[in-house]
Amino acid sequence: MVERTRTVTTSGLDTPRESRGRWLPRLRPNPDAFGSATENFARFMGTPQFLFYMTVFVAVWLAWNSWAPEAWRFDSAAIGFTLLTLMLSLQASYAAPLLLLAQNRQDDRDRVSLQEDRQRAERNLSDTEYLTREIAELRIALREVTTRDFVRSELRSVMEELLESADGQETSGQRKPRRRVPDTTTSLPQVPPRRDKQ
Repeated sequence: MVERTRTVTTSGLDTPRESRGRWLPRLRPNPDAFGSATENFARFMGTPQFLFYMTVFVAVWLAWNSWAPEAWRFDSAAIGFTLLTLMLSLQASYAAPLLLLAQNRQDDRDRVSLQEDRQRAERNLSDTEYLTREIAELRIALREVTTRDFVRSELRSVMEELLESADGQETSGQRKPRRRVPDTTTSLPQVPPRRDKQ
């Protein structure tokens, strides 16, 4: 079997645009480097130095084309300094897109910063909720822990019982006066040694 080969033409509408031949090479600058350069230029355009230099440039231009000898002038005052007007218009036409590009990059940075702030706020909220739950669990656990006052009162009652039982075992003639346990003690009193009957 013989297969038919179809010749491919690059000039038809059915051919993708990338495969067509170009007269000029496609310009593909680095977007980050170009954006950084435009931002630097846009920042410089917003400074007093730029306004000062622009004012000096226009003043020198006007003075040269007004008072210089006729043969040395390149922009006529009679037709309203047309070349200066064209140069300033050209500068303004380039400045506007550069400012927009710098603003778009700033918007992108603000969007990323806002997203990071939201993520940080969510992390802080989850950490705060976790700490709140932990503190609540600690409070619940501390309710069941015995306090110092409770332990002191229990020890006092045990001491009183021991003293009463020790007093009851002594002989009636040699009965010692009952010791009173103070209510506010910083240290527990020592229990007297037990005397066994012989």
